[in-house]
Amino acid sequence: MALELSEWLRPLPSALAVAVLLDVVLGDPPYRLHPVRLIGATLTGLENAARRHAMDGYVGGIWLFLTLATFWVVVLAALVEWTGWFGHVFVVYSLLALGDLLRHVWRVERALGVDDLPGARAAIAHLVGRDTAPMDAAACRRAAIESLSENLTDGFTSPLFWYALGGIPGLVLFKVVSTMDSMVGYKTPRYLRFGWCGARLDDVMNVVPARLTWLAIAMVASILPSCSGPKALAIGFAQHTILPGPNSGWSEAAAAGGIQRRLVGPIWVQGQLVTDAWLGDPADPPAGTRDDVVRAIVLVASTGIAAAIVAAIVITW
Repeated sequence: MALELSEWLRPLPSALAVAVLLDVVLGDPPYRLHPVRLIGATLTGLENAARRHAMDGYVGGIWLFLTLATFWVVVLAALVEWTGWFGHVFVVYSLLALGDLLRHVWRVERALGVDDLPGARAAIAHLVGRDTAPMDAAACRRAAIESLSENLTDGFTSPLFWYALGGIPGLVLFKVVSTMDSMVGYKTPRYLRFGWCGARLDDVMNVVPARLTWLAIAMVASILPSCSGPKALAIGFAQHTILPGPNSGWSEAAAAGGIQRRLVGPIWVQGQLVTDAWLGDPADPPAGTRDDVVRAIVLVASTGIAAAIVAAIVITW
């Protein structure tokens, strides 16, 4: 697919390197015209239009995907064609999310470092959908590590994969699907049918990247101090089904094995205990210290950088 694209729409190793560097150093650019925000605003407008015309079922959801994807692939591809290499870097930088993910997790740890548990709970609420009131410091740290490892796939390695495979159009298509999943991909009466298309496409587009991320975490963990590659490999394979969905468990279970700590534990949602299952080697202690968070950050950041290097090499070939 990439070979059929025009020069500025193909995956470019130099542009990828600069975009990843900007993402890690600066984080996501916080401005109103951010492409993901614009995609989200367009989605909301299209959803409202679909519902006004009674297209609130499967057909409406499919129409939403086709319209949203076509519009934004064309618009951002045209932008890149017009602005060349700099526009290419801008789009790739805007659609990768490793740097912001690391910063969000560190906000939790920074609050706990000064014994600000309410601040840590407020920070963790931006990362997870569970009740934060019952969470102590250790639970906040576990939730941060879980979000970090789970979102490594959706926020970074999957976009990398689709960029390497399909250039700018592939990357934009993935972000459209990911945005649909996060905004309408719920199993509620309002979205069960309307959000089905986005949710299923998100599952499909993450299948290969999720498993590649599991392998990447295991390889990186094998060379990092206090981490275990064999545990990451074994636990990722054996326990990925503990978490709901076909993809999210691969990186989270691998991270639990990699840092040699147990994750998850008791989780409450709307006052109800929804799970008390643990992820990881039963012989390992639960995650809950500053060192655990630091080790997880190093593992995930190193895995992301390694994945970017591999993607650049694949693109060069």
